[in-house]
Amino acid sequence: MDNTNEVTKENLIKEIKQRVLDKVLEESNAKLLIKLINQADSINEAISIAGLGTMFKRTGLHFDYRMEKLSSDIKYFKKNEELSFHTDDTKPVHKLIIGDNYEALQNLLIQYRNSIDVIYIDPPYGKDSMGNFAATNYDNAITRDNLLSMLYPRLTLAKQLLSEEGVIFCSIDDKNQAYVKCLFDEVFGEKNFIGTFIRKTVSQRAMAKIFNCQQDYCLMYANNRNYFDLVGKEKNFSYYSNPDNDENGNWKSSDPTMKKASQNIFEIQNPYTKKIDLPPKGRGWAFSKVKFEEYVNNGKIIFKKEYKNNERGFIYKTYMAEKDEYNLINSLEYCDNKFLNQVSSKELKEIFNDNVFDYAKPLIFIQALINQKKDNAIKVLDFFAGSGTTGQAVLELNKEDEGNRQFILCQLNEITDTAPNGIAYDVTSKRLKRVMTGECYDGSKDFKWIENNKPYGGNLDVYEINSVADFETTEGKSAFDVIDETLYGQEKFSTIQDKIDWVCRNFANTRKSIENSEEWEKKERK
Repeated sequence: MDNTNEVTKENLIKEIKQRVLDKVLEESNAKLLIKLINQADSINEAISIAGLGTMFKRTGLHFDYRMEKLSSDIKYFKKNEELSFHTDDTKPVHKLIIGDNYEALQNLLIQYRNSIDVIYIDPPYGKDSMGNFAATNYDNAITRDNLLSMLYPRLTLAKQLLSEEGVIFCSIDDKNQAYVKCLFDEVFGEKNFIGTFIRKTVSQRAMAKIFNCQQDYCLMYANNRNYFDLVGKEKNFSYYSNPDNDENGNWKSSDPTMKKASQNIFEIQNPYTKKIDLPPKGRGWAFSKVKFEEYVNNGKIIFKKEYKNNERGFIYKTYMAEKDEYNLINSLEYCDNKFLNQVSSKELKEIFNDNVFDYAKPLIFIQALINQKKDNAIKVLDFFAGSGTTGQAVLELNKEDEGNRQFILCQLNEITDTAPNGIAYDVTSKRLKRVMTGECYDGSKDFKWIENNKPYGGNLDVYEINSVADFETTEGKSAFDVIDETLYGQEKFSTIQDKIDWVCRNFANTRKSIENSEEWEKKERK
């Protein structure tokens, strides 16, 4: 596996040196950054230090990088048994991770490096909280520097999670689209930019006085454009048929002319009626005279024995087998009213009987994005999960085609007026519980959605992010005790030394504690 994109101190230093060569970073500043990176206690700290030298050579974008508050504590997954549930072991086990998404992404890399197929994110770009990052440094306000500073390290980690054929979507508003695109160009490479979708959000903004902005945007990037495999909508071939038993398969009659084909103007005479056809003025035949004769011989052009005066004297066939199965991806696909914000508001009200979350995206929008990946056994990640629309979109797609897609959602448990226990507890997890099982955690079934829908079923494991000091050696409390390897797709270790080796290898901050693992080794000897 090529580890060029893996975040290591060596690769961060290489990037800093390249910025000097590109003359966007002073050499003296680079030397200081390299020194600090080498002295960093963890890769998290090294990423933040590297970000201080961020200036984007290709786009010209520059922003004041704000360092995130870091901790030497080891962050790890702990299963929330009360919120987790299984209804059908034949179906995929989905995951909801409650906590800071930066720490969630770090932990997900242990199991899912290079294996996520689709990432969708809708980052906070208004006054919403960015979690500890915002609360610690910016009094819960998001300026553009804060937004870009928050996204930069998270996108760096997300790129490592994507498979080679993976794709990432990012919803963003009109105000920030240009800046966030520049950031994506730097992290994922401008060559891997596929395009921007325009989504109609409202019909009329109530407070608009000068400009009625009716749309937001969704950026689409491939991890590696050479392996990009998303497609547009399936084409409708219902009007193809094979009335003459053509060995080339189903066909339809097509326009045999094209613009700017003056070199292909010649008479075509029907051998039965002697009618002569010429292309209309300004157009020519879609084939040369030589090709025309070839098409006549192989039956792609057939002459009519009877026809009306305004008809051509021949039929030009287009075979279904010659056509791509899918249309091109359409940037205006989501400009219909069915993608408006009010649609998502209605969807949430049916599940919660109330307005519990603002600015959620419509279910059909996320479904359509994911469904461009025709594999129905993919892994889908949303690390700004919000109300959990991405999770329900995956469940709906699995229901439609009996697929085995798996979703992984990350959501901070932010306290709001409508979510006094936190968004993850009051909205995200409850939405998933209701649509998957048909009831809420308290057993109540008094919501409208269940009246018109059958529960999706399936399984949900809910993890929370816990921490342990890297110097903790107390029996039962050290990292080697509290970290459960089975939550990372790992079989239970048979020896303590194997567990120690695995923890130290996968949790960077534990490396300073390996010499403190004597207590664990004593337990093994007992």
